[in-house]
Parts: sequence; structure tokens; C-alpha cells
Amino acid sequence: MKNRWLIALAAVGIHVSLGSVYAWSVFKNPFINEFGWTQFQAGMPFGLAIFLLGTSAAVMGHFVEKHGPRKAGILAAVFWAAGLFAASAVTSSLVVNNGVRLWLLYLSCCIAGIGLGTGYVAPVSTLMKWFPDRRGLATGLAIMGFGFGAFFGAPVMAKLIQSVGISATFLILGIVYLVVMLASASYLAPPAAGWKPAGMDEALASGRQKPTMDLWPMTANEAVKTWPFFGLWLMMFINITCGISVLSVASPMTQEVTGMGVLAASAVVGMIGLFNGLGRLAWASFSDTFGRPNTYIAFFVIQVLAFWFLPSLRAVLMFQVVLYLIMTCYGGGFATLPAYIGDLFGTKQVSAIHGYVLTAWALAGLVGSGLASYLHQATGSYAAMTKVYSVIFLLATAVSVAMKLFVNRELARKGLAIPSTLLSAEQ
Repeated sequence: MKNRWLIALAAVGIHVSLGSVYAWSVFKNPFINEFGWTQFQAGMPFGLAIFLLGTSAAVMGHFVEKHGPRKAGILAAVFWAAGLFAASAVTSSLVVNNGVRLWLLYLSCCIAGIGLGTGYVAPVSTLMKWFPDRRGLATGLAIMGFGFGAFFGAPVMAKLIQSVGISATFLILGIVYLVVMLASASYLAPPAAGWKPAGMDEALASGRQKPTMDLWPMTANEAVKTWPFFGLWLMMFINITCGISVLSVASPMTQEVTGMGVLAASAVVGMIGLFNGLGRLAWASFSDTFGRPNTYIAFFVIQVLAFWFLPSLRAVLMFQVVLYLIMTCYGGGFATLPAYIGDLFGTKQVSAIHGYVLTAWALAGLVGSGLASYLHQATGSYAAMTKVYSVIFLLATAVSVAMKLFVNRELARKGLAIPSTLLSAEQ
């Protein structure tokens, strides 16, 4: 019998390695300075990687269900490292035409994106099975590492770029992440069928713990035909689009708004990764008590206000507080999602359903980074971008409220009690 906390650690190892993609903004200015690319061109590789993450997750979710998390994790390590090695080759002096270099870099990021999607969904359903007593905590643990990737990676990347150059940085990262991911994937395995942690039966019998309700147990292909699935998809699309916009321009936006230098702004990018990761664990764990729909409503109300006021915060401390708050909501949306899916559709094919919802991430990856660069070039500042996203979050808020009302109505129609893991903590 494996230790479920070591399983969680292995999941974090995979996600920390993959989450370094969130530090991409550290590469933007070096790309522009060395190769003469525009803001849009330098940001597009990140968008492509996220697009391939979402599309490959939709496909590879079924691979995880069929072949298990270990094989999926190994496959993810190979693709992710191959993409980084390819990026190292195309940014070296071997390629002299910067136009050709850019298209080859796009291809490299597509390869890496397949590794991102495969590795992202690989440990999630496994951890949910190891933690049937705390579904939100489990998904928070699984996805927390993805947010921490930039926290650990951004400062290291910035120093490596300055000391050894862009090409060597990609090579070093590829080697390190390949080793970490292979070691982590080798330990992943689901528990035996029907396994429960010690004391769970007693807690259920005494009423200290409420049983988790799978409202509509369905296969992935059945779930995509329901309204709740499309509600989840739209909420995630809005949350990811706006969050990715901030991530893709975090370093230059921080420099513009607060006047920070390059290294100081890189440190802010790293702290974004920290709060992205902490938000994933904290919000997902909190949702076990507060309820998944209520948690999403909180995400969007907070961000309506935060995005509106962010560009006016010239004081370094206040700017960072609001920026990090946005990142906790961004990361929390990802971490709470698999638990929400499990609450609605059960855990039978949660990896496959999760992958389908993450197609929202694929589209948001292209829209978010590209729109951020476009709005900045068109207006000359980041204020217009954040104000637009504040308004968009009003729509996300409405959808999240509609989701809560819809599920309440369905539970009442079926004559079922409203479980705390789904809805209000007021009962």
C-alpha cells in the first residue's frame, strides 16, 4: 500500500515542473531585445503552449483513465522536456534567420504543450481516489504545484538568462524537469477499489463527516451534453482568459505601473507563482466547507473589483496585494474545478470530463495573451485591458449564480438534501 501523502508529493513534483510555463513573461523582453520580435510575437509561444495544454488534456484524459497515471506522467515528461530541448536549439546561434526561428519556437512550444496537458490531468483523479474524505483538498494538492512552478522558476530563469543566455536556459530547464517528472511519475498509482482512509467510516457513521454526493454520475460523453458542463466551461474560460492576460504581461506591466526594475519585476512574477499555488490549495480546501458554487461566486466578485482598480495602484505594496489576490482566485478556479466536476458527475471518468472542460483553457490561452498584447499596443497602457476584464467578470458572476440556482433546483426536484460540498454552508 502506497502512502497517499507521497502520492500527493509526486503529483506536486509533476505540476511544479509544468507550472514553470507561467514564468513565460520573464522571456518576453529578452526575446524582444535579442531577436527584434514584437510584444505579440514574443507572447504567442505562451498562448500556443496553453492552447495545446487544453486540447491535449481533452484527449489524454481518456488515456489516463485507460492506462493509469504512471504512464501518462512519463509521457508528459518526455513531451515537456522535448519541447524545452527544441526551444534551446532554435534560440541558439544555429538558426540565423529570426523569422524562421520564431516559427520553430512556435513548434517547440506546441510539443511542450502536449506534455503540459498530459501531465496536468495525470494525477488529479488518482488523488481524488486517495482522498475521498477531502475531495477539495485532494484537487488543491494535485494542482497546487502548477502555481508554484513560476514561484520557483521565474527568479532562476531570470538569472540564468542573464548569465548563460536564452538557449542554455531552456536546455538546463529541460534536463532538470525531465528528471523530476520521471521520478514523480514512477510513484503514481491509484488505490485499490473501494479503499478508504482509516477512520473515515467511523466519521461518516457519527455524522462528523458528511458523505460526498455525486449528483449525476455520468461518463464524459454524457456529461458534455448537460447545461452544468457548459456553465463550468464558460466560467473557466473567463477566469483563465483574464488570468492568463495578467500572467503573460506580469513583468512588463509591473514595471510600467509601479516603476520597478527588471529584476524586481521578475521577483514579483515569482511571487505570483507562490500565491497562484497557495490559492489553489487554500480555495480548494475552503470549498469543502463553503461549497463549490459559493466559492466560484466569490472568485468573480473579488476580481470584478480587483481588475478595475489594479492599474491605478501606483504604490508598490498595494499593487502587489491586489495582483496576488487576483492570482489566488485564478489558481483557486483551477484547483476547485475537479472537485466541482466530481460533485456533479461523479469520479468514474473525472479525468476525461476534466480534460473536456480544459478546452476552455486552450481557447483562453490564445485569446488571453494575444488580447493583452493587442490592447497594450492599441492604448499604450495596461489600464484598458484590466477595465475590460473587470466588466467581463460581471458575466462570470452571473453564470456562477445561475449554476448555483440550477443545481439547487435540480436537487429540490429530485427530493435530495443539499450537500455542503455542493452548495451553501448556511444549512
